Amino acid sequence: MTSEPVLRCEKLVAGYARPVVGPLSFDLHPGEVLGLLGSNGAGKSTVLKAITGVARVFGGSIRKRPGLRLAHHRQLPVRPHEFPLTGEDLVRLTGAVHRNPPDEVSRLLHCRMDQLSGGQFQIVQIWACLGSPADLVLLDEPTNNLDPATNAVLSRLIREERNGRTLLLVSHDASFIEAVCSRSFPVDR
Repeated sequence: MTSEPVLRCEKLVAGYARPVVGPLSFDLHPGEVLGLLGSNGAGKSTVLKAITGVARVFGGSIRKRPGLRLAHHRQLPVRPHEFPLTGEDLVRLTGAVHRNPPDEVSRLLHCRMDQLSGGQFQIVQIWACLGSPADLVLLDEPTNNLDPATNAVLSRLIREERNGRTLLLVSHDASFIEAVCSRSFPVDR
């Protein structure tokens, strides 16, 4: 790639009270979909949390392009028990642009978030991230809670609805990474 990376991790060692992942190095270029692939507990989510400033960087560096805007879909998104907002409210709060979502998402936007299943809530949140003004979207285990039909919708959203945006996603599902990513990077303990 000839363009400057939007994100560069060099010899990154990250964790919480102690290191749990690294050292690892990778560049992420504009428009790329990079998958961090590894088993559960390998530290994939910790890499995303280090990028967003939640996890501690013990060594190495994370360099972001100046002015880089991030959207982060967490592995276990928090949903309050009583959440009277609709999917449309959530999308509007994230600053997502108004686009015509696929039918599978559109029918959920009029529902209250606290009345959706875990998978329905997840796909609406991912849609909000993809429609946000972020330059880089981080998706942490985006297939969690999804049935096979919704997993297919997610794959289609990543391939067709990301509007050239850069994505970094983590998963332990090699077939999903292969289906949606332009390249993958292993994260091992």
